[in-house]
Amino acid sequence: GGVVAQWVGPTGSSSPRRMLCCMAVLLFLPFINGSEEEDDIRAGCSTAVNDLVCIIDGSWSVGISDFDTAKHWLVNITSGFDIGSQYTQVAVVQYSDTPRLEISLGQHRSSAELIQAIQAISYLGGNTQTGRAIKFATDHVFPSSARSHAAKNRIAVVVTDGKSQDDVVDASMEARAQNIILFAVGVGREIESSELVSIANKPSSTYVLYAEDYSNIERIRDAMEQKLCEESVCPTRIPVASRDEKGFELMLGMKIHEKAEKIQGSLLSESAYLLKSQVDISENTREIFPEGLPPFYVFVATLRLKAPGYREAFDLWRVLSKDGDTQVAVTLSGRDRSVVFTTTSSAGEEQSVIFSRRDLKKLFDGDWHQLKLLVKPRHVVCFVDDMQVEQHLLERVMPIYINGRTQISKKAESEETVPIEIQKLRLYCDPQQSERETACEIYSVDDERCPLDRLPSVEECDCLNGNPGPPGPQGPVVLSRYYIGYTVPVERKDSEGHLGCQGERGSPVFLAKMELLGQWGRRTSFK
Repeated sequence: GGVVAQWVGPTGSSSPRRMLCCMAVLLFLPFINGSEEEDDIRAGCSTAVNDLVCIIDGSWSVGISDFDTAKHWLVNITSGFDIGSQYTQVAVVQYSDTPRLEISLGQHRSSAELIQAIQAISYLGGNTQTGRAIKFATDHVFPSSARSHAAKNRIAVVVTDGKSQDDVVDASMEARAQNIILFAVGVGREIESSELVSIANKPSSTYVLYAEDYSNIERIRDAMEQKLCEESVCPTRIPVASRDEKGFELMLGMKIHEKAEKIQGSLLSESAYLLKSQVDISENTREIFPEGLPPFYVFVATLRLKAPGYREAFDLWRVLSKDGDTQVAVTLSGRDRSVVFTTTSSAGEEQSVIFSRRDLKKLFDGDWHQLKLLVKPRHVVCFVDDMQVEQHLLERVMPIYINGRTQISKKAESEETVPIEIQKLRLYCDPQQSERETACEIYSVDDERCPLDRLPSVEECDCLNGNPGPPGPQGPVVLSRYYIGYTVPVERKDSEGHLGCQGERGSPVFLAKMELLGQWGRRTSFK
C-alpha cells in the first residue's frame, strides 16, 4: 500500500547506500529551504499576541442605554486587533452582584464573530462588586486560554461608573502579581479616583482613564486603543526626567555605544558618538522591533551634521524588509535642506512626505540640533529644536515587515555609512511624550523647563596650521611715555650763613626728566 523509493544505477541495478542518501536529502530539503527562504512577516499592534479580558459594569447605576454604549465602545477598541489563536483573543465579563462570563478566551476566531457576540450581550443589573469580578477574571478567565503557546501579554480593562461595594485592593494586587496588566476606566461623576488608582497598574497617568459619562466615552477611544497597542508592542521603558517612558532606546538597541567613537556632546554634561564611514550600524529588525511599530510614536534624534554629511542625502534611520523594501525611514537631504518621512501604505508599497519649510534649514548648519517627528495613524508633524516646522497627512499605514534589517545613517539606496555625530536616538510609544520631551540639550533653546546650570561644549579645532601671513605696515611714531615734573625746593644760605626762606612752588610741566630745580628763595635778614 506504500510507495518505495529506489535508486537505479547506470546498469539498472539498485544501490541501498545510494538509496538511503537520496532519501536523507529528500527528507531534509524542506528544512534547508525553509531556513534559507523564511517568509517575511508583518508585525504591529494588529498582529499582537494578547489575551485581553474586558470587565464591564452591568449594575443598576449604568442602565440599558449606557450599557449599549459601553458595548459599542468595546467593539471599537478591539477592532484594531486581528482575532484568533495566533493573535489576540478577547473575553468579556459583565458584573454586578456576581460576575458573568459573556465571551470566553478563544471562543471566536474572527473580528466579525467577536463583534456579533459583543452586540448580543444582555444587560445584567444589580449591585457593584468590582473586586469580585477582577478575582473571577484572574482565577478563571485568564487560565482558560487554550493557546498552544502562552500569550505575550495578559491585559484586563475594567470599566466602572461607581464605587465598588466590595474590596478591590486585594483582588487587583493578586492580578498584578500574576503579570496581568490592569487598566481602570472610570465613567461618570460617582467614581472615586482613589479606587481606580488602586485597581490599575502604575503609573496611574498611564493606566487610569476618565470619561464624563457614557455619551462621552468615545472621546477616550483613541487613548485606550493607543495604550493597548503600547502594551502590545512596546514592552521596554526609557528612563527620562520624572518618569519612565515606553519605547525603544535606539542608541543601545543598535549598539552605537559599542561600535562608534565616544565624543563630546552638545553640552559639557553630554556625550555623543561619531559614526565614521567604516562603521556599520545595522541590526536585525526582529531584535529591535520584535512586535513591529505602533501606529503612534515619537521619533527623536539629537545630531550634528558636518561635511560631507550635511551635503548627502542619507537615511538617518530606516527599516528594510527582507527584500530591501523600505518599511519606514527618516531621510535627510543636505542638497535640498529637507527631511523626508517614508512609511508603509495600505494603498501601495510605501508613501513619503517631504518637510522643506525655511525653519528646517538650520538643521544643516553644522551645529547641534534636535529633530523630532510625531507620527500618528493619519498624519506626521516635524519639529526642529522643539519648534513645530510643518505637518503632512498620511494614508492608512500597514504593519511593517520584521525579517529584514534596521539601519542608522546610511546613504540613500546604499549600504555606505554617512559620517555624523549623534547624541540621542529614541522612539517613544506615547504620542504625549512629544509635549513632554524638551530640546534642552541644545544650548540655544530657551525653555523654562531647562536647567539653569547648562554649559555649552567647547568646540575643538582640528584644523591644520596655515603659513604665516606677511608683516603688517609700520605704525606711526608716538611718544611712548611722559613724566610730570615739578619744581623741587632746595635749601640755600646767604653770604652770612643764614638760611633763606623757602621758595615758591614751581608750576607743573611735561618734561622728560624729574630733576628740575625750583626758584631761589628770597633773601631775608634776621635779627
